[in-house]
Amino acid sequence: MESISAFEIIKVGVGPSSSHTMGPWSAAGRFTERLRRDEQLPRVQAMQVWLYGSLAKTGHGHGTDVAVLMGLSGLDFTRIDTETIPERVEAVKNEGLLLLGGEHTIAFDYHTQLVFEFGMTLDFHPNGMRFQARLDDGELVEETYFSIGGGFVVKEGQSADEIRNDSKITPYPCHSARDIIANCKKLNLRVSELVFLNEQTWRSPAEIRSHALHIWQEIKQCIFRGVRRKGILPGSLNVRRRAYELSKKQLGGRKFEDVDAWIEAIRQGPQDFRTVNKWVSIFALAVNEENASFGRIVTAPTNGASGVIPAVLMYAWCFIPHTDEDSVVDFLLTAGEIGTLYKKGATISAAMGGCQAEIGVSSSMAAAALTEILGGTKEQVMQAAEIAMEHHLGMTCDPIGGLVQIPCIERNSMGAMKAITACNIALDEDPSGARVSLDDVIRTMWETARDMNTKYKETSEGGLAVIPVNVIEC
Repeated sequence: MESISAFEIIKVGVGPSSSHTMGPWSAAGRFTERLRRDEQLPRVQAMQVWLYGSLAKTGHGHGTDVAVLMGLSGLDFTRIDTETIPERVEAVKNEGLLLLGGEHTIAFDYHTQLVFEFGMTLDFHPNGMRFQARLDDGELVEETYFSIGGGFVVKEGQSADEIRNDSKITPYPCHSARDIIANCKKLNLRVSELVFLNEQTWRSPAEIRSHALHIWQEIKQCIFRGVRRKGILPGSLNVRRRAYELSKKQLGGRKFEDVDAWIEAIRQGPQDFRTVNKWVSIFALAVNEENASFGRIVTAPTNGASGVIPAVLMYAWCFIPHTDEDSVVDFLLTAGEIGTLYKKGATISAAMGGCQAEIGVSSSMAAAALTEILGGTKEQVMQAAEIAMEHHLGMTCDPIGGLVQIPCIERNSMGAMKAITACNIALDEDPSGARVSLDDVIRTMWETARDMNTKYKETSEGGLAVIPVNVIEC
């Protein structure tokens, strides 16, 4: 089994969904690059796109159509000014033109050439999409892709060797919690130290630290943007942003000009349990309100769950003494490594496993990471991760209207609080007495995912998603 970098699990992304936005965006970009590589891009006369399964059923709410247009236009979701996305999409719709790959203009009718196949699901994965380009001589070039969660994309027909073409094997592979503990014992290392050693397969030590701190800066800025914006989130639910008012109320008039001054204002305020609890929720709400607005966020391991790890890390930064940049690096490395276990042993796709695969996994990652930076043993780190997932098992993915808003935004606050609780329990216990291991709970999560009814897997066909919107208080 190939190794997965922690930074493949925790990475800069764009809202509102890793599997329904980032994945299709990447797939559209890959198809466009294939045309460019084969010198076919200038010859394209027409494009046709089909979205299947979950991508069709919740695609409008998740912005899958928007993502496809941006990917076909050759834009990079890690660099684009997200404020320009709505304007760009409207231009394509109104003008009927698409600048393919950023260099070749073709006619494109949004209503007929981007098709939502609501009644069809492809065999390999619920998140399927097909791209077809018609060249100037009538030749059709087609490729089918699947968005398998966390922004990861695979092409239909790819051999195992092709998929693993750029894969690497770390010096101390960790495909299970048992592997992590065994390698830590063998090398006399903490979990974060082991991950740091393995990450050198992809990056130098300096690059690892730099990249982790870059992600931390993105997290801080994302939360800060979220607490400075008020109004109504995009979509038909008319959900109002809450992080702005909640942050303002908690600060009690304390002033700030930038993110660091805002953090200092938080630290200067009360630090009783109720206040800290409220701040954790504010941090998570801020991120996921940004996510719901096509904002730039950090995917960890998915966009729907992108508020949990930032909320727990910001909690540590603001309220736990001696939390510094070294702690941040250790936190992100540990969290990312736990995420790889779920990707390899189960799934991080809500369309495959329900929300346990998103909020559950992110809470598990955050619990382990917080335990690590608070001095927990390797066994306690694994136990914290297990406890957090144990209490998310069976959670469905039932977004109302296909929007990553209700219940998704609040679920991130709950996932963050569960992660902190799981950490506290693990730190006060002897892990040798645990009856369920992290590996056990990952297997159980995957079994639960396979047994779960499809209507509860990001299809908006069951659960809260079928409640009439007019009875929902937003």
